[in-house]
Amino acid sequence: MKILLVEDDRGTAEMLKNTLVEQHYLVDLAIDGQAGLEMAKAFTYDLILMDVMLPKLNRLNVCRQLRDRQDRTPVLFLTALDSNTIKIMGLEAGSNDFIVEPFDPRELLARIRASIRRGSSAPSSVVEVGKIGIDSSSCRVTCEGQFLHLTAKEYALLDLFLRNAHQIFSQQALLDRLWSFAEIPSENTVRTHIKALRRKLKQAGADGLIETVYGLGYRLKLAEDEVKSNLEKPCVTIGAKNHYPQSYRTTL
Repeated sequence: MKILLVEDDRGTAEMLKNTLVEQHYLVDLAIDGQAGLEMAKAFTYDLILMDVMLPKLNRLNVCRQLRDRQDRTPVLFLTALDSNTIKIMGLEAGSNDFIVEPFDPRELLARIRASIRRGSSAPSSVVEVGKIGIDSSSCRVTCEGQFLHLTAKEYALLDLFLRNAHQIFSQQALLDRLWSFAEIPSENTVRTHIKALRRKLKQAGADGLIETVYGLGYRLKLAEDEVKSNLEKPCVTIGAKNHYPQSYRTTL
């Protein structure tokens, strides 16, 4: 999951970024409203976390401009003022939720997960495609019941493909979705990770799951009836990171 953090206070920004990174979110940081708006236009995010008080362009204008562009990315406001007026103005501008400072980091993470879940087209934590099953509540991947060891980026790639069956992702789209702005990777980085993921899938007995659409990008090679989502499984919980398989934790 990729989050845009818009916060002008360096200390607060660093604290929030560290909290999110510890939960294995990718985080891009903007230090004012105008920079945040430009990054939100340029890249795809799962959530925008934004301070109420921002220089250059305030958070209401940022939110309104995004909604005017039909951008439905969930927006969560941070505010030091527990005021109904501020909350009403934010909601009318298009925000999804508020959290009042000071806050418990566990509450922030719970609100982030809830906002992403409400805005997601694939809310289930468990998805099964062909021989492959993936559970985002524990970051476990199985092939015919056997655990599959993946690196963090391999897991993120597979999760994106499985939850967006038949959608074609260009190399640039994958960079925008799964790499942070600060990493500055190249398209060759995508090819390297796709190659490694394909090799592990082949070894597990799921060869050909990811196909190349020449000139366009990559997608799953499956029929619609092969995709099913288990809606009865729980979504990600606060303590989910403590259940990550060791191979995943150590390769972040």
